Amino acid sequence: MGLEIVIKDIQEGARAEVSRIKTEGDAKASEITNEAKEVQKKMLGDSLAKVEEDLQKLHQQVISSANLEVKRITLNKRKELLDKVYSQTVESIKSMPASKQEELLKHIINKNEASGARIYSNKESEGTVRKLSSLTYAGNIDCIGGVVLENEDGTVRLDFTYDSILKNVYERSLKQISDILYG
Repeated sequence: MGLEIVIKDIQEGARAEVSRIKTEGDAKASEITNEAKEVQKKMLGDSLAKVEEDLQKLHQQVISSANLEVKRITLNKRKELLDKVYSQTVESIKSMPASKQEELLKHIINKNEASGARIYSNKESEGTVRKLSSLTYAGNIDCIGGVVLENEDGTVRLDFTYDSILKNVYERSLKQISDILYG
């Protein structure tokens, strides 16, 4: 019977060792599982934070893009309106009564005639300019009104056409016009 006791002791020792190893294994597996769950939670949290950050950036880009588009549309509409005002001003100048045209030409010529030797005007104003000026009439130019004065050798030209006067006034007053129209 001594052998059976030894075998029994060995088996009990082996069972105890198996039980201990199994308990340690279960504890180690539980620890590894818990660590994996923590890593998974951290990765999920990091991924969610990254997605939220990306979403916030995308949201900001969309808002910025929309704001730029609104500004572009607004500026285009303002430009259209200013161009319309400019065109209406040109039409008003073209349809000015002959007496007013003559009065303006007389003022320009009297004030600047001494600066030139030749004078140009549009075809419609030729007769009036010839009547008002003692300078040599040099021909017609394409403009809505006014005159161009030129010195004897043609090196200096003074542009008093309504086109250039309107353009200069328009460019100088563009900010003021915009402020008046758009507040």
